[in-house]
Amino acid sequence: MKSIAALQAVVTALPFDGEPSDAELDAIESEMPLILAEVDLLDAQIMTIDRPAAELDIRRIRRARNRVMAARRDLTNRAGLAQTGGAA
Repeated sequence: MKSIAALQAVVTALPFDGEPSDAELDAIESEMPLILAEVDLLDAQIMTIDRPAAELDIRRIRRARNRVMAARRDLTNRAGLAQTGGAA
């Protein structure tokens, strides 16, 4: 019969310090335009929750949606260039 305590050292080899690594911070930084565009879209949608959407609100949501799509496109294109070595 194996002891569980003997196997625990293998499972928890490195203690978690709670801080993101440099690679994780770089990933967040590269996704920041998309994050900000999604926050703007959410703000525009929240403004219309408790009242009917006026024409200005509809335009604001449409523009925010377009910014999200553009940010996603740019992020995807940058990821594709990084994976293929820039031969696009």
